[in-house]
Amino acid sequence: MTDDLRCIVAGVQFRVMPLTEAIYWCAEVSLGARAVHFGPAYTVALAQHDTDYRAVLNAADAVFSDGMPVVWAGKWLHPDAAPNWTRVYGPDVMTGVLAASQRGVQRHYLLGGSQETLAALQQTIAADFPDAEIVGAESPPYRPATTEELAARDARIAAASATHVWVGLGTPKQDWEVRRLADQLPVTALAVGAAFDFIAGIVDQAPGWMQRSGLEWTYRLAKEPRRLAGRYLWGNPVFVAAVARQAIGRGATAHGSAG
Repeated sequence: MTDDLRCIVAGVQFRVMPLTEAIYWCAEVSLGARAVHFGPAYTVALAQHDTDYRAVLNAADAVFSDGMPVVWAGKWLHPDAAPNWTRVYGPDVMTGVLAASQRGVQRHYLLGGSQETLAALQQTIAADFPDAEIVGAESPPYRPATTEELAARDARIAAASATHVWVGLGTPKQDWEVRRLADQLPVTALAVGAAFDFIAGIVDQAPGWMQRSGLEWTYRLAKEPRRLAGRYLWGNPVFVAAVARQAIGRGATAHGSAG
């Protein structure tokens, strides 16, 4: 396993680890409660304006680089970490962990999405990952949950003896829930965004070449312009500006040290 390497990109601490090792680490059940996040440029952009949200991310057991722009920024800002800095995409990790699962060891709970999406997702998992044991699935209401509802949710997850809770509630809501779950229960809670829709076949993923070239956002924007316009047209420039500020600050520090 790669050493525990963590690097800051625009104020957010990322765990640097190749995808295959990240899957192995996430699948492990002996490491106790963990909060795992997958951070694209939008997540970093949100963290620029919400210090509480940034603190939640930086207290996590891992924030992985979900998008190629984050990978490129990380490699540029931290050249020593570049050899191990790869994209660790939420849907890839979810399918990888499901594929590595063994009955009686990993026990998966699905939290998020519509009832229709959850039904399709469970059908896909049963067909493609027969050894992945799904012990619960629920579609919470879109409104904020009450204290009583959260307690009841935790009780259901605990009663199912879940080891992994996959959370698809959208950013940033899912990141707050992952932190809460890891604080309350001995589970690995993972905020995987649109992974439910992608794996279930509800929403098409961008072609591989678009993902590798950092253009996945254009594909998703073209598919869902009303829902995603604000995310990308606001988030991308904020991300670029934040990375530039870090680079400029690093350069000024180096110049001052040299002087």
